[in-house]
Amino acid sequence: MKSKTYHHGDLKNALIKAGVEILAKEGIGKLSLRKVALKAGVSHTAPYSHFSDKQSLIAAISTEGFQRLSKALDSAIKSHANNPKKQLIEGAQAYVKFALANKDIFKIMFSSALEKEKDYPAFVEVSQKAFIQVIDIVRTCQEANIIKSGEADVLAVIIWGQVHGIIALAIEGQISHTVLEKKSLQEIVTQAIEQAIKS
Repeated sequence: MKSKTYHHGDLKNALIKAGVEILAKEGIGKLSLRKVALKAGVSHTAPYSHFSDKQSLIAAISTEGFQRLSKALDSAIKSHANNPKKQLIEGAQAYVKFALANKDIFKIMFSSALEKEKDYPAFVEVSQKAFIQVIDIVRTCQEANIIKSGEADVLAVIIWGQVHGIIALAIEGQISHTVLEKKSLQEIVTQAIEQAIKS
């Protein structure tokens, strides 16, 4: 009976969700299409209609994650179309919110679990899109004289790396509780962003 749930096109999403849960709880070594099928409540051959192997499932999980992240960044940018500084700060906050709401997918997206990224064009396209969105925010801020001039892609890496690093530390429980008692993760990220902004 349970397999009938997936006759309307959501089998792929059910398999992706099952894959995320297995990766989060048991790690990459325990992930298999058979195990994913069992968790999703479908036959052990069902996953092969969407995924050729474990790597293609990991690619789909990562692609889904970057699509959600890109959508969140896009929403933050469009909500503050006439305020580049707000775009930068709210873009960073959108990144924080996404990471905290999707910790398991977030970890997979930025892990080495996907071995041959170039074999998955959809993943490459959407992951590059997210980075281009960050570059565009940086360029807009440069044009408005909000952050210093320089190569926009390099500055984008520096800003993204700073925000990502703070979030990664938080997710792994590596930020001291004494710090988090003073400031929320969102406030820490905003402070990091403000350091990149011209005074």
